[in-house]
Amino acid sequence: MVDPETFLTELYVQVDILCKAQPPAPVRPGPAPALSPSEVVTLAIHGQWMRYASEAAFYRHADLRLRPLFPTLPSRPQFNRAIRAHHATIAAVALALGADLATDDHAFEVVDGTGLVTRNAKRRGAGWLWGQADIGKCTRLGWYEGVRLLVTTTPEGAITGWGIGPASTNDRILADTFFAARTVPQPGLPGVGSPISDCSVADMGFSGVACHRRWEADDAVVVSAPQTGSTRAWSKPWKRWLAGIRQIIESVNDRLLFVCGLDRERPHAMSGLLARLAAAVGLHNFCGWLNRKHGRGLTCFADLVDW
Repeated sequence: MVDPETFLTELYVQVDILCKAQPPAPVRPGPAPALSPSEVVTLAIHGQWMRYASEAAFYRHADLRLRPLFPTLPSRPQFNRAIRAHHATIAAVALALGADLATDDHAFEVVDGTGLVTRNAKRRGAGWLWGQADIGKCTRLGWYEGVRLLVTTTPEGAITGWGIGPASTNDRILADTFFAARTVPQPGLPGVGSPISDCSVADMGFSGVACHRRWEADDAVVVSAPQTGSTRAWSKPWKRWLAGIRQIIESVNDRLLFVCGLDRERPHAMSGLLARLAAAVGLHNFCGWLNRKHGRGLTCFADLVDW
């Protein structure tokens, strides 16, 4: 267990090291930014703890308690714009932390999709994210309005890539774009990351001979449980093995949604949602990195910081 000041210091040092390894940002006209990229990324990641009920609550905390550490902290609108502008850097830092946790002996990645609510599905009108979020169905949520989140992790729970699409998007369609973007990197999708293995394990939502062949063309071999009623039924030992793998990815989703506060997201713009999602992944991976440093379990977050 570490105190909040030690946690923030460790976070800043690690983020600063990783930010310096990134290509320099293009020089923009106008006055110099109030915060350096390392400071923006550190505050963005630190602000994802569930103890901060909202962006406004975190900014009040930073303005009141963290001003000595970040004396040039700008106004809240400027700070929010800085976070959105550094989305790609936040994603790169989060992926670098995940890659640092990955080991060479990982034989596969785990891939899964889950629902991310952005608005009450019973409200009238198009909402803020019209054309980008819609209504879909999730096993965990039932019918909801928002986006579908696709996440890949190591067998130990470190996140190695992610992507989102409208809630009505099938997991197979998301996986088509995800695996293709890993083969040919897309600047607009900085969160997909690089595979740590050419094999991925998934549930029956990713099963299908045709889609498996498509993904093999992108150098991605997916092992998924056959759908209910299929003639290719798995044996009980295989089902128990998959159930154990599912526990890992469900724990990761739980950390993102509830520890990092993604279940409370009600964004007005997709750019803000993407930046906060990248920051939440960064917080998850950094907590795993800090746990490993202190000889703890990778996903032991509950008592990591002595608030």
